Amino acid sequence: MTTANPTVTADPTRTLDLPRPTRPAGALTTALGVARRTVLRNIRNPQVFVLGMVQGAMFLLIFRYVFGGAITTNGIRYVDFLVPGFVGTGVLFAGMTSSIGAAEDLKEGFFDRLRSLPVPRIAIVSGRVVADTILATIGLTVTTVVGFAMGFRTSAPLGSLLLAVALCVFAAFAFTWMFVLLGIMAGNPQAAQGIGILVFPLTFVSSAFVPVESMPGWMQAFASNQPLTMIVNATRAFTLGDVDAVRVLGHPASYFAVRSLFWCALFIVVFAPLAARRYQRG
Repeated sequence: MTTANPTVTADPTRTLDLPRPTRPAGALTTALGVARRTVLRNIRNPQVFVLGMVQGAMFLLIFRYVFGGAITTNGIRYVDFLVPGFVGTGVLFAGMTSSIGAAEDLKEGFFDRLRSLPVPRIAIVSGRVVADTILATIGLTVTTVVGFAMGFRTSAPLGSLLLAVALCVFAAFAFTWMFVLLGIMAGNPQAAQGIGILVFPLTFVSSAFVPVESMPGWMQAFASNQPLTMIVNATRAFTLGDVDAVRVLGHPASYFAVRSLFWCALFIVVFAPLAARRYQRG
């Protein structure tokens, strides 16, 4: 008499022999992880990101070829005046995309899942800001390439151009904190888009597209001292060189750069804690 060998089945309740984490993820690891996820998501679903770049390029073309002939720019070609202004104001175009992205993360529960993990809260928001800064840098690069294609030229040394790029990237990082806060406060992408548009008029009440001297007297005081004008003028001064910058703008690049850095630092000091606290509250 023969007996069948018993069939050995795996225990479905057997636990996997995985190492347990010895400590929570650090701030840098968390921020980089969130940043990587955000960048990859935008690469795989580029509709909003690409649409923002196309919109910026369209505005640049309209101002260059429709309004350019009617604007006097203190002795320099309008395209050389306009392109640095558009690059400087690109932080606002990118910022509106940041608001929508933060609101989507909140609505889809991504922030809620991260909130349950033992990770630094500020690092989660920082990861979003770092990713949006990277995406903003790509957008600024596209705007610059379009500007050169439309005839923008500069005789400034390479060092000055690199300083202009570094300033714009830092400004994008600083302004993104504000836009991420607005996106978290909005709660959904539609409301975030509406709130972001409210900030957009600041680009027109600045030196981005026209000289401040051409504005009404009551508007010049605000336009001359608001943060976006300082960033735009610093970018423009770096591309013009100090001699032309003093002639056209009244001050060298260092004058505007110092004030731009002050405004950027102020935005980070004010809006970074507010964004982290608002995220913590949910």
